[in-house]
Amino acid sequence: MAKKAFQTEIKQLLDLMIHSLYSNKEIFLRELISNASDALDKLNHLNLSDEAYKTIDFQPKIIINFDKDKKTLKIEDNGIGMNEEDLNNNLGTIAKSGTKSFLENLTGDKKKDSNLIGQFGVGFYSSFMVAEKVIVNTKKALDSKAYTWISNGDGEYEILESSKDNHGTEITLYLKDDAQEYCNKWSIEDIIKRYSNHIQFPIFLQYTEEKKEEGKEEVTKEEKEEQINKAKALWTISKSELKKEDYEDFFTTLSYDKEKPISYIHTHAEGKLQYKSLFYIPSTPPFDMNRMDYKSHVKLYVKRVFITDDDKELLPVYLRFIHGIIDSDDLPLNVSREILQENKILEQIKKASVSKILSMIESIAKDEEKYVSFYSKYGSILKEGLYSDYENKEKLLNLIRVYSKDACKNISLKEYKDSMKEGQKGIFYAIGKDLETLKNNPVLEKFKDYDVLLFIDEVDNFIVPSIGEFSGTKLLDIFSKEANEDIKNEISQEQTKEFEILIESFKAIEGVNEVTLSNNLTSPLALTSDGMQNSYMEQIMRQMGQEMPEPKKNIEININHELIQKINKASKELQEKYSKILFDGAKILEGQNLKDSKSYVDSINEILLKSL
Repeated sequence: MAKKAFQTEIKQLLDLMIHSLYSNKEIFLRELISNASDALDKLNHLNLSDEAYKTIDFQPKIIINFDKDKKTLKIEDNGIGMNEEDLNNNLGTIAKSGTKSFLENLTGDKKKDSNLIGQFGVGFYSSFMVAEKVIVNTKKALDSKAYTWISNGDGEYEILESSKDNHGTEITLYLKDDAQEYCNKWSIEDIIKRYSNHIQFPIFLQYTEEKKEEGKEEVTKEEKEEQINKAKALWTISKSELKKEDYEDFFTTLSYDKEKPISYIHTHAEGKLQYKSLFYIPSTPPFDMNRMDYKSHVKLYVKRVFITDDDKELLPVYLRFIHGIIDSDDLPLNVSREILQENKILEQIKKASVSKILSMIESIAKDEEKYVSFYSKYGSILKEGLYSDYENKEKLLNLIRVYSKDACKNISLKEYKDSMKEGQKGIFYAIGKDLETLKNNPVLEKFKDYDVLLFIDEVDNFIVPSIGEFSGTKLLDIFSKEANEDIKNEISQEQTKEFEILIESFKAIEGVNEVTLSNNLTSPLALTSDGMQNSYMEQIMRQMGQEMPEPKKNIEININHELIQKINKASKELQEKYSKILFDGAKILEGQNLKDSKSYVDSINEILLKSL
């Protein structure tokens, strides 16, 4: 059969594997064992749930052997196997590999990038970090034909019809001269115990043991086969039998992440529902956490039989950073995706799992330093639950942290409420695109006697207005009329009359609604709005392509400011010009973009010219 070219992205990946990602080469074995385990999972499920496959005498295992003289290493499984189409799809194209995503997420740090390999499902290609040639001989279960896939990693591959006695896949690596260490029993055993000890299928290492009897020159050779891994699903083991190190090692197997998890929680539920679950919070956020097409990191098993790792219904979207396992004793083995989405048993497990995960996060919150680290990575994602998970709203409200104007750090809503002034009618807050912009907003000056919570995550624009209250106390936007009702602002009729013309000048500006006088500001003026929608929210909606009418602004003029007092004495014509400049400047402080920035700059230039 003629040779075929890899897709462009695969060629790029192979080049990286061969020439760049050499700092952690040993992970190739972890990846190939992981792929073999996946193949066994698939056949194990079919063998128990599909009549056609029940005829197979299935005793799942992975076998590894090596030949020092030939410089070869073989990894063999008796899993589902592949046909010609599978070989093309899985080993020749981007369709199944996630290669494009992998390439997009490369950091340039060779160690970090090599650790990304497993997360993107491109592990097979890591073979070329150690091999100058790779041969894959495979036969799909229930098929009569076998096929061999061959490549030197040079941009092309070949698929030939071949023969194989049993179903499954055998991968032969022809090792490079600088990779001879992987033809060594101790090296292989060490890698398996570090990376693959908790693979639930037995991994056997075949090797030749040489013995020399005392007093004799003759060396005898004995062929041996030894199981290297524990081959027991860790989540099924009693918690009392496991150590912290066991959980951390399993997390590496599960997530391909070498960093220790922030926390984990292991549950054995017995009663009306029988299931086991094990959930982790990773130290490094999943690469696709902020993408709409994120991948679920929770695997579903039924009676220790793998069902799926691609079902986003297992946990709510706001917990998409969680890695873990759910293993139910009550679901049927032949459960379909459609059944899963409507299954009452799974819904109850999901509900209990969310409760357990939130309890785990509550435990982290008791350690302030640890929680600061957790919240910096996952706080904005966790807040999404306030919009979608009403049942756990109170728990989530207790878990969120917001920057306090007075404390100059993130605090909880409870901390804010506990320190509220007597008679204060609500929890004051503001939403903006960043702290600096919010801190410089003149409206904040009016609340100098009160603490204000500053929300700066993009998601806050959608979430915070919907919260309503915390423990019976209203959340009040400082730009709203209700929040400003208790702010003292005593203006006499004489003062109103004195600034009458200036008030009219501001009212004449397009986009202005109401104009009032103030004596509790330090800036010349401040902008507020009658609507619930803040300026930053308006910008986000426009960036999303939604046409939005610009809501009219209310203006508060600081009658004590020297600039306002001088403008008030100027001619009506100058008052109109200066009021427009001040209004545009206030919008810039809010983080808005001006529609006519040229007119604004021209006006500033004109004033500068007159002053020189």
